Amino acid sequence: DKVFLVDAGHVTWTLIVDGDSVTIIDAGYPAHLEAVEDSVRAIGRAPQDIAAMLITHAHVDHIGCAAALSQKYSFPVYASKAEVPHARRDYLNQATPGQVLGNLWRPGVLKWSLEIMREGAMDKVSVPEIKPFVSPDGPLDLPGNPIPVALPGHTRGHSGFLLKESGVVVAGDSIITGHATSRVKGPQFLLPMFHYDEPRAHETARRLADLPADVMVTGHGPAYRGSLHDAVDEA
Repeated sequence: DKVFLVDAGHVTWTLIVDGDSVTIIDAGYPAHLEAVEDSVRAIGRAPQDIAAMLITHAHVDHIGCAAALSQKYSFPVYASKAEVPHARRDYLNQATPGQVLGNLWRPGVLKWSLEIMREGAMDKVSVPEIKPFVSPDGPLDLPGNPIPVALPGHTRGHSGFLLKESGVVVAGDSIITGHATSRVKGPQFLLPMFHYDEPRAHETARRLADLPADVMVTGHGPAYRGSLHDAVDEA
């Protein structure tokens, strides 16, 4: 009753309610600014109630409207120390247009590519004012007290977040539960082209199995309910 997964079709974000305040995790594509605002209103809060935003990783579909939203409503944006320069675009760990073209033979990739371009996938986005986590080794002093979980591999500084009180883990793109480029449903990994370091992404995803949670929300696909050990094994 305090954690809300918002499905925007090709990506998700998560809202955590704590009293009148909201922590938002990730920010969709650039075209999703109004959708993020509407999602906050849909749970009975106002965008002005957003206390902070957390970023699992700095791909365009997760930071798309982060800068615009944070500037509009004056709240801070945080990521892991390793991911901060990625969000500022000091470097880019993201599938290149050439890699996508090389995968057009795969079912769903062409249709997905065309649809996300309409959502701003080719826009140059960054989050110049992003900051590293204040307390990287424990609960953050933010609504919902999310606990960062280091899950590098998808990007150098990819993070998940454990919401211990609610028994929910936000896995980002470490493991997903569905994607337009996949014909598989349920826990799985994204295609290799999406990972900065695929072997490490698969290795660190095992950290999810031992977390005290029985619900997993991911950056793509519906919520998973059940054993996280089983989810990791299935992926």
